[in-house]
Amino acid sequence: MNVPNDVVRETLRQIEPKLFTVLREGYRLADLRADALAGLTVAIVALPLAMALAIASGTAPEKGLHTAIIAGFLISAFGGSRVQIGGPTAAFIPVVFVVIQKFGYGGLILCTLLAGLMLIAAGLLRLGTLMRYMPQPVITGFTAGIAVSIFTSQIKDALGLDMGAVPAEFLPRLQAYAGHIATTNPAAVALTVLGVGAIVFLRRRRPNWPGFLIALLACTGVTLLFALPVDTIGSRFGELPRALPGFDFPDIPFHRTGELLPSAFTIAFLAGVESLLSAVVADGLTGRRHRSNAELVAQGIANSASALFGGLPATGAIARTGTNIRAGGRTPFAGMLHALFVLVFMLVLAPWMRYVPLPALAAVLLVVAWNISEIEHFRLTMTAPKGDRLVLLLTFGLTVFLDLTIAIEVGVVVAAFVFMFRMAEAVELGGGDGPPPAGDVAEDSEQRARLPAGVEAFRIDGPLFFGVASRLDEAFDQFQVKPKVFILRMSLVPMIDASGVHALKRLRQRCRKAGTRLIVSGLRPQPAKVFRQMGLREHAGEVWIAEDFAQALRIAESLVAPVPGEDQA
Repeated sequence: MNVPNDVVRETLRQIEPKLFTVLREGYRLADLRADALAGLTVAIVALPLAMALAIASGTAPEKGLHTAIIAGFLISAFGGSRVQIGGPTAAFIPVVFVVIQKFGYGGLILCTLLAGLMLIAAGLLRLGTLMRYMPQPVITGFTAGIAVSIFTSQIKDALGLDMGAVPAEFLPRLQAYAGHIATTNPAAVALTVLGVGAIVFLRRRRPNWPGFLIALLACTGVTLLFALPVDTIGSRFGELPRALPGFDFPDIPFHRTGELLPSAFTIAFLAGVESLLSAVVADGLTGRRHRSNAELVAQGIANSASALFGGLPATGAIARTGTNIRAGGRTPFAGMLHALFVLVFMLVLAPWMRYVPLPALAAVLLVVAWNISEIEHFRLTMTAPKGDRLVLLLTFGLTVFLDLTIAIEVGVVVAAFVFMFRMAEAVELGGGDGPPPAGDVAEDSEQRARLPAGVEAFRIDGPLFFGVASRLDEAFDQFQVKPKVFILRMSLVPMIDASGVHALKRLRQRCRKAGTRLIVSGLRPQPAKVFRQMGLREHAGEVWIAEDFAQALRIAESLVAPVPGEDQA
């Protein structure tokens, strides 16, 4: 099959990295200075986060650093946003933790690689714009659920509990904590409180300072000064490697690919949604526009490469992207330099990172969990109509108590049914004697009030889609005596789908059986095009298509007018 050249050119235009655009426009020394300063600032923020996110995901801290370096560089280099910063994020913690527990780290590598391929395919198929239609209650619900999962996953280190591995499921996790609450370490609790307090204080009083890093340094200093008996990175994971990340291909369970596909889809979905949300936020702060399909391709490349180097899933990070913009980042070089600075920090500071106490990293993630909980959005959505509240609570509950993949699937499906119900209720099938619709300029109330005998008219207000299609039968069924002519007014129908066309064909058949002539009036461009594509055309004796209601009335009058020579008695 030959693909038209214009389709290829348009696809290439939509996936072209913003880096290419910047280079065509010209890159100056002043831009480099601004990007270097912004990249350094973001790297200082990303360093503690990358380690904390990796530990919370059930793996070693260097995996988070490797992800920030490899994926962070590639997301900026190939992305569709000038200022997007990529790397590991908190949204992946629940799904990554479960995958590692069930399938081992090799399973996560395969899962991340599959997700990367899915994202590349989505970008090449130009599906980036579809991400915009994700229902907000679903996003808020699973984001709040992820926040609860992250918060509860940090209780062990925050309290210094003497226990084994933390269960992946929510209720068993709480039960395990309850069974070991007597082993709470006061020193760990004090460090957690110090870390959270320092971060909150600095955010309020010195918002431009790197609060996470300062809190980590303060907690590490206190731990060393008083020789506090708490777990550190070194005591649990050993010294971080002082080397460039290399190919890391552990035993990969290819025979379990089918089992991993749902988790891979969840990772791809989260990476796509979060990166595009971050890009939209960046657009609002910079006044520029991102290329959504290029962003998806970049996420796919970055996740595939991260998997090959033994890293974690990655996506665009809203907080780090905002930090980049506030620090003066102008082009994708800021994100690429941020990754290089993280690499330098890892090579230089690795021997000292072993002293970082785990309660301090738990404090960082407790604050992260609060930040992504979107508590205000949650409260606001709880004031929405019942359908939105149902979707929100259902998605939230399934995320916390069951599984993120199931939560997203069920949330989207229920949201779709809620939407269909609302649209079906909103679309009106009104009689011909109702108020004149705007836009049908040739129509007036006197014409409607004087419909000829044997003529009925109904108006559809709104899209004629699968949720509404069945109501056409209801409109025709209400006539005890079927009319001679049935006018279906569609001047206020902006769109129609395949289900709507099938419903009209079914209505045409019923009219033919009942001896009723069908007239469709006021077709707008999209319905008219779909009519032509799906073979619903004018057919004398059965179906007439009129430009407006006035023409439909004239056709109806001619159809019900007595034939000359017939007995009029």
